[in-house]
Amino acid sequence: MDRIVIRGGRRLSGRIPISGAKNAALTLLPCALLTDQPLTLRNLPRLADVDGFGHLLNGMGVSTAIAGGSPAEFGRAMTLTADRITSTTAPYDMVRKMRASILVLGPLIARAGEATVSLPGGCAIGNRPIDLHLKAMEALGARIEIASGYVRAIAPDGGLRGGRIAFPVVSVGATENALMAASLANGESVIDNAAREPEIVDLCECLMAMGAEIEGIGGERIVVHGKPSLHGADYAVMPDRIEAGSYACAAAITGGSLELAGARADDMAAIIDALGEAGLVVEAMDGGLRVTGDGRLKPLTLSTAPFPAFPTDMQAQFMAMLALADGASVLTETIFENRYMHVPELARMGADVQTRGRVAVVRGVAGLTGAEVMATDLRASMSLVLAGLAAEGETRVHRVYHLDRGYERLEEKLSAVGADIEREADG
Repeated sequence: MDRIVIRGGRRLSGRIPISGAKNAALTLLPCALLTDQPLTLRNLPRLADVDGFGHLLNGMGVSTAIAGGSPAEFGRAMTLTADRITSTTAPYDMVRKMRASILVLGPLIARAGEATVSLPGGCAIGNRPIDLHLKAMEALGARIEIASGYVRAIAPDGGLRGGRIAFPVVSVGATENALMAASLANGESVIDNAAREPEIVDLCECLMAMGAEIEGIGGERIVVHGKPSLHGADYAVMPDRIEAGSYACAAAITGGSLELAGARADDMAAIIDALGEAGLVVEAMDGGLRVTGDGRLKPLTLSTAPFPAFPTDMQAQFMAMLALADGASVLTETIFENRYMHVPELARMGADVQTRGRVAVVRGVAGLTGAEVMATDLRASMSLVLAGLAAEGETRVHRVYHLDRGYERLEEKLSAVGADIEREADG
């Protein structure tokens, strides 16, 4: 197992290429199950989760071929062909490692007429929004059974049929599953209270490139006119707005200036607004954004919420940044119940953070100090790296396999803009 070692205190300056979006890639990969023709996805990030999803699809009979791009390059192209689905089961060993595996549910029911998918992480269904995925499939006519930790779904004779799916709360994953299933359903499907994230738009655009007919893209109501079949396509994954936001925080916390090549301002409005309120200068430039930190950071009051509001996936990174702000910041986490696991680790580095329920109060300190810290999840891992970039002395971040799930070759990108960072074996 590896660890990342950071010797902090360096001002970052230069250009960082933004990779394809992890969350979009994991949504586009199961689209291959919807057609017997090749689907080529470009700008796929080289991430553990992408590789894991590829292995899951391989087990279902999907062939995958990497095309172009040397190992030294960021991103790659992958062609997926599901001319024959040989298995409709997503086993526990695969799904427990990656909750996005639930996204094979809709495509499998729609194309193969059945699916058997492990409950993600073996969790109780009421505690996580898997029930919304299942209700969406039931609205399209599927029969659902749950036994021994698995969901068994069967389409009615003649396949899924169009229906109305009304989500009581916004769910990105359930919206994605509904869109993919509805694209092959018989008739018209209406999805109300649909998620509006840029990754949802990316999925719709990929499905339309495959021949789907979708109206209302980017809105709360999406209408899908089901087709008997979809065809192959060649599609590029959108840039990762969370990676871009994370590196923007790196510029902020080190008082640096970074060009985020490929970042799209339209996908990051809430993040950019928050950076501006914190005292950063964010400038649109040809093909990306430039973020510059040239003074003491200002405190913020932020609350996470579904797009277009401030994303939960940026909460931990902003907390690290605000640990050095001039005053007290208040963060409220409304999406996940237990997303402050990074707080004790930041405290080991000198951060002053107090939590009560879903609210965290971050009182800015004069400086942070390097320490041995333990990553607990993907975004928490990045918050520790950010803190290490600004801290005096050496920081060692353990369990960085979390980072490998969502940040393509992070240490290489940061080294290229002046960070003293390296990966080494965790002995």
